[in-house]
Amino acid sequence: MRTPLLGADNPPVAPQTLAVANQKGGVGKTTTTINVGAALAEMGRRVLVVDVDAQANATSGLGVARSAVEMSTYDVIVNGRPIDDVRIPTVVPGLDLVPADLSLAGAEIEMIDLPMRERRLAMALDGLTDAFDYVLIDCPPSLGLLTINAATAAEGLLVPIQCEFYALEGLGLLTHTLELLHRELNPTLRIAGIVMTLFDGRLALAHQVVEEVRSHFPELLLTPLIPRNVRLSEAPSHGLPISLYDPTCRGAAAYAELAVNLDQRLMRSLTGEPTGAALGVTW
Repeated sequence: MRTPLLGADNPPVAPQTLAVANQKGGVGKTTTTINVGAALAEMGRRVLVVDVDAQANATSGLGVARSAVEMSTYDVIVNGRPIDDVRIPTVVPGLDLVPADLSLAGAEIEMIDLPMRERRLAMALDGLTDAFDYVLIDCPPSLGLLTINAATAAEGLLVPIQCEFYALEGLGLLTHTLELLHRELNPTLRIAGIVMTLFDGRLALAHQVVEEVRSHFPELLLTPLIPRNVRLSEAPSHGLPISLYDPTCRGAAAYAELAVNLDQRLMRSLTGEPTGAALGVTW
């Protein structure tokens, strides 16, 4: 099993695996994965990002060209390749990546007849030989076998929600699926936090959506809200997290604060301090 590094101040007492998931596209899953991962690494945590989306946006967003990927999560999940063979460093010190490529597009069809098809990523992560404080899994915008693999491998879900009209509808579907996963495949799975993304404070609708989420999930909503920010949109095209592309912009400050709050929340749960319902829902 993996053991955490102890070099950072107040390190987590055990590695945390979080699947960044929402079946709705365009809500900021990859942006959140990249920038929370980078911010945690800059805090001294050792972080592994696992890209299980065939679009490979987390891969390119961390400075790895899709054309340069020799082995990917496809090789790990479908072919059973050891994850250490696929893991590579990124532009962020302390942050490693298991990249994705287009071969994942047909992986779910190939996985149908594979043994332990829902647990292949979990088994692969158990084979990690290096110590990590966090494993962040960037999921595709669907609830297929790849997302199920991520949820089965994870202790918790980090759920980005765009501040727009259909946000709660998507969260309701995800919560229903979580109940099934919790019952059938991963009884310890919980929602580790909800991240409100693309917040535009000028819009009354954005405030209404945030309040609606807060009223339904008051202990799960992470702060701060992630603003709609042009620099956040530009950073992936340069293969950089926002903390390296423009560390002074509002988006960088928001993700840095979010990572600190998430880290502290998870540490409180691991050390047994009371956190209310902040790290889970009642199933």
